[in-house]
Amino acid sequence: MFRGLTKLRVNVPHAQIGPIAVHFPERTENCEQLELEHPEWHVPELTEKTGIRTRYLAAANETPSDLAFAACRRLFQEHSIDPGSIDFLLYCTQTPDYPLPTTACLLQDRLGLGIHCGALDFNLGCSGYVYGLSLAEGLICSGQAKRVLLVTAETYSKYIVAADRSLRPIFSDAAAATLIDAVEDPSLSGFVFGTDGKGANTLIVCDGGARSPQDAIAPRRRKRWGSRLYMDGPGLMDFTVGSIPQLVRNILGKANLSMEQIDLFLMHQATRKMLELLQVALGVDSERLPIRLEHRGNTVSSTLPILIEDLRREGRLAPGKNHLMVGFGVGWSWAGCVWKS
Repeated sequence: MFRGLTKLRVNVPHAQIGPIAVHFPERTENCEQLELEHPEWHVPELTEKTGIRTRYLAAANETPSDLAFAACRRLFQEHSIDPGSIDFLLYCTQTPDYPLPTTACLLQDRLGLGIHCGALDFNLGCSGYVYGLSLAEGLICSGQAKRVLLVTAETYSKYIVAADRSLRPIFSDAAAATLIDAVEDPSLSGFVFGTDGKGANTLIVCDGGARSPQDAIAPRRRKRWGSRLYMDGPGLMDFTVGSIPQLVRNILGKANLSMEQIDLFLMHQATRKMLELLQVALGVDSERLPIRLEHRGNTVSSTLPILIEDLRREGRLAPGKNHLMVGFGVGWSWAGCVWKS
């Protein structure tokens, strides 16, 4: 009975990664300062493993949303973006200003975004940027938004005491703001996600939530320092090397691409040792899996947008090339996709 009817083609919009703006706090701390303060730490050996020489630290009265606000303002000013054109604000952080209200609501008002704008926080840390891209793609493909502002901001330094040899040389504070617009041709594909909550006790802050610290998940190994943040470095290393190569294969299979068709492997910038192990496991060199930690540190959810912005300035992201992007860590949580630049 439907013979002769013309099948209508619907052009579904897709998300495209647009301009990115990054903001770091003013205060910095380098390995020379650490060595003077703690000669017993053998800082050169730590630096060799982490690959980090300089980190950024938020001021005592500076919150992640302050960094996020500065990054967004820079994005709007440098690229002539009307705040009223933003349909949705996605804010990724593990250091919110308050338990409630959601910090995205505070940013909406502070940035002067329209009251028509949706706004939400999500807490995913190292995998958060890829999750945010997927959320933006869903909002745009479904027609619920045409322009999304994806913001990542962390101040892990507020969880770390000065005497913590394992955490202090690694984590850095920063924020990144990414404009995501609707376009006709897809540029993000092959999204794959993963979660394994049995690794929750390898990177955890036990206080500040609804569960009392006395009833909190026990850390994986003995806690040696007084930081609120606990990290089991060897456990995270084993998780990463054991899970991420398979994740890469799954992404390639879903996107119907081969390793040879990937120009760059954009990985969460955790530590140099971890990234070098991934280079070996994937059989790619530093040209294809870049490491940009030395003067950035591990900025958690902001490492990937900072990496993209660095590579753009270096002219490394040629138009039309396929890049594989992966975030992994706290949770355990991981996510990846293919991005055509």
